[in-house]
Amino acid sequence: MHALPADKAAIDYLVQQQLEAYNARDIEAFMDCWAAECQCFLFPSHLIAQGTAEVRARYVARFEEPNLHAKILARMIVGNLVIDHEHITRTFPGGPGEIEVIAIYEIDGGKIAKAWFKMGEPRLYNR
Repeated sequence: MHALPADKAAIDYLVQQQLEAYNARDIEAFMDCWAAECQCFLFPSHLIAQGTAEVRARYVARFEEPNLHAKILARMIVGNLVIDHEHITRTFPGGPGEIEVIAIYEIDGGKIAKAWFKMGEPRLYNR
């Protein structure tokens, strides 16, 4: 396997740190990965959070879920974009389950500036 170029390695490291903080439910480490004026979208363009206060609020609530865990099935880096195919275990309003997500992260200045999430259909465990 070939080593990533330095810029790709830094981008990969940033998004991996964000994933590890997500799985650890460490909001401070998680937010360290995000730019002050960051934006999150439901793919393709529905804005769901703007700025670190809104992103923090979304994830503080998410981190309360007892079974929360993200697993990366595949990662691709093109320029300053990281595209992850994720398998997420969550607690949905209907109960615990899983969902597939495509997450696209745009990196600028060593931080996540924008993120887009394309969600699959939740699959509940009790059905």
